[in-house]
Formats: sequence, C-alpha cells, structure tokens
Amino acid sequence: MNNIIKGFILFSVAVALFFATSCCTGNPEPAPPPSGSLNFEFKHKINGESIIFDTLMYTNDAGNVYMVNEIQYFISDVTIYTMDGKSYLLNSWNDIHYIDTDISDTKTYTFKDEIPVGTYNKISFTFGINEQRNNSLMFVNPPESFMFWPEQLGGGYHYMKLNGKWINELNQISPFNFHLGIGQIYQSFPDSISEFIQNYFTVDMIDGDFVIKENNTTTLDLVMNVENWFRNPNTYNHNFWGGDIMQKQDAMQQAVENGHDVFSYSAE
Repeated sequence: MNNIIKGFILFSVAVALFFATSCCTGNPEPAPPPSGSLNFEFKHKINGESIIFDTLMYTNDAGNVYMVNEIQYFISDVTIYTMDGKSYLLNSWNDIHYIDTDISDTKTYTFKDEIPVGTYNKISFTFGINEQRNNSLMFVNPPESFMFWPEQLGGGYHYMKLNGKWINELNQISPFNFHLGIGQIYQSFPDSISEFIQNYFTVDMIDGDFVIKENNTTTLDLVMNVENWFRNPNTYNHNFWGGDIMQKQDAMQQAVENGHDVFSYSAE
C-alpha cells in the first residue's frame, strides 16, 4: 500500500513538473499591435460658416429664403479605410449614433474600438439606419424615441428631421419639415400603400489623410454642409414641395440624391 502511495506521489510530481516546464518554455503570447482611438465632433454649417439658428438669413439655389430651427439625425456603420484599402468597421460599442443640434452631448461620438496605428484616407457611414436594424420600439427613451417613424408609413425611425421656415410665394413665413425615413409608393393616396422604399444611403468621404497614433485619440470635425441638401444634382424648391415631405417619396428621393456631398471631415 505504501508503494502505491509513493508511486502516485511521484507520478503527480512528474506531471506538475511537466506542465511547469511547458509553461516556462512555451512561446509567449504576441503583444497586441499598437493602436489608438477616434472621436467625431459634429458641426453644422451653411456656406462654410456655423449655422445661426432661428434667423431668416439663408437663400438656397432655388431662391428660397430660409432659416434652420433644429437638426436631428442618425448615422450608423461607420467604417474607416487605410491607404492600401483595408477597412475597419467601428462597432465595438455603439454603432448607431444620434445627433441633435439642441443637445450638446450628442455632438460628440467617441469610438471604443482599438484602431490599428496608421494613416487613413477615407470614411464611410450609413446615413440613417438600415432595414435590418431599423426596428420600431428599439429606442425606449428620449430623445431617440422621439424620432419614431409612423408605423403605417413603414415604422422604425426617422433618419433625419431638419426643421425650419421659409418665405413662401405669398411672402409669408411658413414652416418646413425636411424629414427623411422610409418612403411609400401609393396606389391611391393616402390610404393604399403598394410599396415601401428604404431611403437610407451610404456617405463616402475622401477629404484628406488622418493618422491614428499609438495610445492617442484622433479627433475629426464631421461637418454637415446643410446647403447641399438643397442642390446638386437636384435644385430643391420649398415652394414646389411644400412644408412636409414624409409621404412624398419623390421629394425624399431628391434629398437622398443630394446627400452624397452633404458631409465632409477635417482634422482638428
């Protein structure tokens, strides 16, 4: 019996020494590659200058004199690209971000991703939320919950509310709600919808190189150039489209087509 116990003890010691030796002589885990982080600061401009809200001082290409009261919108699926074409989808924390010109905290978007050090030269994102994720009631708290899109018009959430006023053909100040979301094709207006149209779109920006440095946060100004919503390729006329466009797919399509160059970025 004693010999059995001694043999077991010797076997146990041998096994322990084997694993200890293996741990000491095995290949160490490689160090993670150097990384940094990225931060967006959202700016809103007209003709290169910060917007002065609630003031009738702007004129679009159609000749409409207008003001902007507030802008609220979502961006999602932010992706950055290296000089050699590699892409990194930044989604490790919050891949849908809400921006509101009346809420200062929303105008900063800090990514939690550890981004490889290097030089990048392109940014893309989805303006709005794609149909796989644009689900009704996914936001239960304001302000995001206030962006709901009516269920009978397709559900989910607005991509954008750009609210303001313009001087109409009767020389009266009239409100406009330049809203983007799911569009509709009608068999008979307003009761019979035959098709829903997804109006989110991809924004591609190539506005210069930016560098991600090790253990540093790179901050970029992401600028909405509001005047571009109303021009190129379509000259958008408030007098023609009126104050509300939620049920006017043709008007929303003009906005989608004009949205290709609404955004730009620059390093601080």
